Amino acid sequence: MISDNADIRKRVRNIVFRNGNLVSKAVDPEKDSVYTLYYDFKEPVEKIASHRVLAVNRGEDEEVLKVSIEIEPSKCLNIMKMLLVKGNTPCGNAVITAAEDAYDRLIFPSIEREIRTALTDDADEKAIKLFSLNLHQLLMQPPVKNKVAIGLDPGYRTGCKLAVVDGTGKVLDTAVIYPTHSGDAVNRSKATLKSMINKYHVQIIAIGNGTASKETEIFTSSTLKEMSASTQYMVVSEAGASVYSASKLAATELPDFDLTLRSAVSIARRLQDPLAELVKIEPKAIGVGQYQHDMPQKRLEEALDGVVEGCVNTVGADLNTASPSLLSHIAGLTPTICKNIVNYREQNGIFKTRKELLKVSKLGPKAFEQCAGFLRVSDSKNVLDNTAVHPESYDAAEKLLEICGCSDEDIRQNRLGDLREIAEEMGIEKLAEQIGIGVPTLSDIITELTRPGRDPRDELPPPLLRSDVMDIKDLKEGMVLKGTVRNVIDFGAFIDIGVHQDGLVHVSQISNKFIKHPSEILKVGDVVEVMILSVDLKKQQIKLTMKGIKK
Repeated sequence: MISDNADIRKRVRNIVFRNGNLVSKAVDPEKDSVYTLYYDFKEPVEKIASHRVLAVNRGEDEEVLKVSIEIEPSKCLNIMKMLLVKGNTPCGNAVITAAEDAYDRLIFPSIEREIRTALTDDADEKAIKLFSLNLHQLLMQPPVKNKVAIGLDPGYRTGCKLAVVDGTGKVLDTAVIYPTHSGDAVNRSKATLKSMINKYHVQIIAIGNGTASKETEIFTSSTLKEMSASTQYMVVSEAGASVYSASKLAATELPDFDLTLRSAVSIARRLQDPLAELVKIEPKAIGVGQYQHDMPQKRLEEALDGVVEGCVNTVGADLNTASPSLLSHIAGLTPTICKNIVNYREQNGIFKTRKELLKVSKLGPKAFEQCAGFLRVSDSKNVLDNTAVHPESYDAAEKLLEICGCSDEDIRQNRLGDLREIAEEMGIEKLAEQIGIGVPTLSDIITELTRPGRDPRDELPPPLLRSDVMDIKDLKEGMVLKGTVRNVIDFGAFIDIGVHQDGLVHVSQISNKFIKHPSEILKVGDVVEVMILSVDLKKQQIKLTMKGIKK
């Protein structure tokens, strides 16, 4: 069978991949849709970008596009004839006819499916990696610690839900205001917001970016101006807040509040500590990827769960404040053990030491060995309980302090900034041998003692807080603004510049040097300077550049 010849199929596959074009046409050219860019689209198979593969696939699934691979048949048939027909033979013409039939009916359709499947698999893999990267950067955004915050979940008809939380995320008060209604409702809403700010000394306000967000931002900015308050605000993504508010976890954590007020609490808390709050939401619902609903869901879930676990274990968790959701991502802790930790805390008060973990039901020595280094006890008598030094290395840490002439009090007072220099003067390898540990372990201990209780997120620039609001109509070509990267995708990045619509900086406008992918320069949460290239008020599109900005 010609169509089953492995050598022929291999050669045809290579030719189609190198010389074929992925082509898409509109099912109905007169119909307007988000796929108009692909109504008459053609790009070489070998060079097509992964996000375009996913776009035409989705258009095809929605029956808006017809997608195929096109190639001049003679490019493949000539090779087939050369392999099948040797010289002038009586049956040569019959073989050529059979080859043409096999190519049309069997070989090309099969190769087309194979190549499109390979393109889709590759695009899925890249999209999952990008989603994972964006999720990691979102979860690792710096927290706004120990500040009283208001969370505003905007809405039109049902009003804007308001929640005040203290520096630890505890709910202090709630209300519903109506900033988008007319007449006296706006004045009453302003009075309520002012009262809350003054009563609880609110320092920051988080505004959800959903329906009525723009109006709520204008209202908030106006109210703050009237008060001459130092309070600042930030528009935050409310992706997943509604999912969380309707979950069993939210009902357990906030049983006294209805669904809408729970969303406001979540919005406030995610500004205070993005990691602690976002781990309560299914990663897919956070919305920092592209085409996530089209990807293989199991592969996506596994990748994102791995990212969440990695972030939580990198930052660690405070044993006395961490929620079961946060604890569940700590190595060695099962959901049952997490609940038992919280129950123990409620029945016996705060944990005084890490060793006290061993009193928790079902948490045995093996689980303790795995989880202890990631759990902090900030008020423990043993200062090492507030570091990432594992209990099994406590003796080594104490020996190090003794040899270097330092004490526990030096750790508490953060006076060990030069500990590494002291150790290097003594000789790291010699010191490690004297203490009886490896050089990598010693290096890790020194890092932790130098910066006890450190949070790797604190090394990042703080989030961009605002006190005034802009409208898209205020934007002018050439205007330079500061913005926050909200999402990084294959062809660029979306930047929040303080108007309701995020602007797009295309990959070609990110850097003066050539970059293959925006993630080489930008990550979610970055605060960057951008210049307005163009504004389309009708389409509500803003094009930005990071090039040519005078410093």
